[in-house]
Formats: sequence, structure tokens, C-alpha cells
Amino acid sequence: MSASSEIQKARVINELRGFIKKLLQEPQILERSLEIARRHYGEGNAEGAQARIANEISDTTSVHIPEDPQEHSEADKLFLELLKEVISEEKALY
Repeated sequence: MSASSEIQKARVINELRGFIKKLLQEPQILERSLEIARRHYGEGNAEGAQARIANEISDTTSVHIPEDPQEHSEADKLFLELLKEVISEEKALY
């Protein structure tokens, strides 16, 4: 693995560690994020759902996710993907 790849991997791991630490310190972030994701993924326009979710999570919690998907970090992308996955699995159960 190249040095730049190792640096990139370390940066992503550090960002995820910081994010997980924030979630452990403020567990209400998870429930609030799921509420937001349920509401927006239920709307018709899936294209803008991630931007709306990122914006509302940033506005209502201590987590900051840029609204513009081009500015999302790897941790931002992973969190938004996981929210979508959880919501999809919830809908499949019902």
C-alpha cells in the first residue's frame, strides 16, 4: 500500500473515531438522525433526500454534514448510507 493510501486510511479512521465518540457522548443524535431520515426518505424526491437530511441533521444536532454531496467526507457518506440502509430495512419489515 502506498504512503498516500495509508495516510488517507488513517484520516478516515480518525474521522470515524471522532464521529463515533460524538455519538457515544450524545446518543440522542442517532434517534434524531433516524427521525429525519425516515421523514425525508419517505418523500418522493430521493435525489435531494441526502442533501435535505444532511442539512437538517446539521441544523438540529451537533453533527455537521455539508449539504453539498461534493463536500461530504468519507465518514459523512458512510453515515448517510447507513441511515438509508436502516430506513430501507425498517420499511421491509412492515
